[in-house]
Amino acid sequence: MADNKNNSERNVPPLRFPEFSGEWKKCTIGGLTIKVGSGVTPRGGEAVYKTEGHPFVRSQNVGLGHLLLDDIAYIDEDTHQRQKNTELQLDDVLLNITGASIGRSAIVTKEIVRGNVNQHVCIIRTKDNLVSSFLCNFLLSNYGQKQIDSFQAGGNRQGLNFEQIKSIKIAIPTVNEQSKIAQLLQLVEERIATQNKIIEDLKKLKSAISESLFKSIKGDTFVLSEICDIVKGKQVNGEYLSEIGEYYVMNGGTEPSGYYNEYNVKANTISISEGGNSCGYVQFNKFPFWSGGHCYSLQNIPDTVDNLYLYHYLKSKENVIMKLRIGSGLPNIQKKDLAMFKAIIPPIDQQITISTFLSSLERKVEIEERIQNAMLKEKQYLLHQMFI
Repeated sequence: MADNKNNSERNVPPLRFPEFSGEWKKCTIGGLTIKVGSGVTPRGGEAVYKTEGHPFVRSQNVGLGHLLLDDIAYIDEDTHQRQKNTELQLDDVLLNITGASIGRSAIVTKEIVRGNVNQHVCIIRTKDNLVSSFLCNFLLSNYGQKQIDSFQAGGNRQGLNFEQIKSIKIAIPTVNEQSKIAQLLQLVEERIATQNKIIEDLKKLKSAISESLFKSIKGDTFVLSEICDIVKGKQVNGEYLSEIGEYYVMNGGTEPSGYYNEYNVKANTISISEGGNSCGYVQFNKFPFWSGGHCYSLQNIPDTVDNLYLYHYLKSKENVIMKLRIGSGLPNIQKKDLAMFKAIIPPIDQQITISTFLSSLERKVEIEERIQNAMLKEKQYLLHQMFI
């Protein structure tokens, strides 16, 4: 790669393949495309979706450079014919144009060719002088996203219209250079997808092993209140939380709600979400943290119970714990119900053997997730450095 930071040519990216030279040409998407348009939701909505037929792409199927086809819908031939002008072709660029996922972009692959899109997804079909995968990556880069953001009044990401999309400024090199950039980013994207699969398979393996182990385990049965104190946290006003800090705050979700300058729970403690959509979520906290008003922590566990064993046991029963929730608006788990949750406790040496093995699998997942994060950062770096 050539570093062009000190290059006297203005219209070149900071990072470039060394065999290419010359300035990039400033254009707009409208001047480089033959189609910019979206579809419609069929009359009847989800009621007309089928289990097979023509793929029907919605905004949730468009990811950041890749398609998300786990919940793809289908429409029949008659419905497809009524939307013939939105029929997808190989290598079309898809761009989400409404809602929270506005700006996400992906390329049409063979799996969805001859499919259709709804009104929340825009089809962009390029001319021969613009490589579609180059355009897709440009839209995901800082340069594309900033322009998309600029169209949203007051910073509210509400919607893009076709004229705005056509007006987006893009600088392009030769088709050969576009292709090489796109190929590099495709390799990175494929490696990220492989890493996602590695992580997914490891999690499934751990889950299957946990289920098998705890289904056959022999030991004494206790309710939680017999082997620990269930302590509800203390609420901290959001104004006192920061985005960074020494102690994270767990407050009813699966991720920290912020950071605080104090902690009220020591390291190596199990927490269980008390309220919200994720109530019942089980977490092992390796560091001191602040337990908020929608978080339970399990404290004063006796020496006869291995802390990590209890964590893995409860984690394997997470779906059962989540069923303890009551209420619909803001569901929560009552302390009295959690206190009566049963756990099988074998002899301490067996507990440690089980927890050591399952913790090693969990550490492996964490290592692979760190690798994944590094790859995502690498992709963002390339998107920032290889476009203008």
